[in-house]
Amino acid sequence: SLKNKEYGRARIKFLEQSSLFSGLAEGFTSWMSHGDSIKLLPGEFRTAAVTENGLPALVVHEQKRIMGLQFHPEVSHCEGGSQILENFALKICGARRQWNMETFLNKARMELQERVGGNKVLLLISGGVDSTVTAALLLKALPADQVHLMYIDTGLMRLNESEEVAETLKGLGAGHLYLIDGAERFLAALEEVADPEEKRKIIGDLFIRIQAEESVARGIEGPDRAFLAQGTLYTDMIESGKGVGSRAKVIKSHHNVATPLVERKRAEGLVIEPLSSLYKDEVRNLGAMVGLSPEIIGRHPFPGPGLAVRILGPVTREKCDILRRADAIYIGELKKRGLYNKIWQAFCVLLSSRSVGVSGDVRRYGYVLALRAVVSTDGMTADVFPFAGTELLEISSAITNRVEEIGRVVYDISSKPPATIEWE
Repeated sequence: SLKNKEYGRARIKFLEQSSLFSGLAEGFTSWMSHGDSIKLLPGEFRTAAVTENGLPALVVHEQKRIMGLQFHPEVSHCEGGSQILENFALKICGARRQWNMETFLNKARMELQERVGGNKVLLLISGGVDSTVTAALLLKALPADQVHLMYIDTGLMRLNESEEVAETLKGLGAGHLYLIDGAERFLAALEEVADPEEKRKIIGDLFIRIQAEESVARGIEGPDRAFLAQGTLYTDMIESGKGVGSRAKVIKSHHNVATPLVERKRAEGLVIEPLSSLYKDEVRNLGAMVGLSPEIIGRHPFPGPGLAVRILGPVTREKCDILRRADAIYIGELKKRGLYNKIWQAFCVLLSSRSVGVSGDVRRYGYVLALRAVVSTDGMTADVFPFAGTELLEISSAITNRVEEIGRVVYDISSKPPATIEWE
């Protein structure tokens, strides 16, 4: 393990010319995420590039045509990353350009029709970008009568979210739309649960349990005879340890990927995840192709477990209400200032600790609220949004003046990596 680890930006110095770096200038900024390095290479390998810290960044084996990178060209914050991948695929491997979003859409429609046949498909839909694009894709590929959309209000949604989601879903033209109120059950199941992984698994399992009950009650032939569709992205698979390869570590369990009930249904071949090979920017492009409005496509990501993973520690109805009000003020201020569409994701986090403050002439303890705003393309890496100081001051004042339970506001300036975008 390195004493000085490399996370985030690192400039690359060439030791020799490589076709992998064709079109890139020496000193380009890579994106690192590692705490170890290679000390000694086998005799047939050589180091072709190093980081600004002198660590191997590119090693090559000329005869076997093997190239090893220490950084991540696939993430948006790596300068020239797409060019590196293109050089490898086209110049080194001799591949041809055959994939585009139109090709993906046609293939996805054919695969859905072939796999589903005449069976029914149930989609647990949150109203976020991923599940809404999945719904639109299903309705493009299959007869509307086969597609069943179920929205479960967990009590962990943002202010007025359920009403907005219902309006959006009705506009998709689904023949079967079910709006379920599950708030009491979710809040009861989460009572006194502080561990974020346990929160995610409880929420994921309860989603599937309610889906199973409602499927039977509404005559969707029972969960064992209907496919379950999900808006899982490739980033979800990676962070849940389900990406390419067999040794991936779990960063966090996404409620629609790694919970026991979802795993069981996946093993039974009853889970459909048509977006599981796509990143967020590709999903937005697909959404435009299937006819979704820019307002829907441009919505900031919202986690499946909702406010439960934006409340540190145990979740209560009171904390949800406090966070809902603060988040609505924050997002409203961003839209009013013309900043919302410049930010990839913005949200509030309610901390478990309280901080002393003064209200009038009275000493009081209020909750600490963290603001988060990041810029990204695919969610795999993210940078902090550079607010002007006056903007943060005014947004902070708006929140503390209108949400009396909050006594202090802080701004998270961590990039991804080493942090994740969400706090839990």
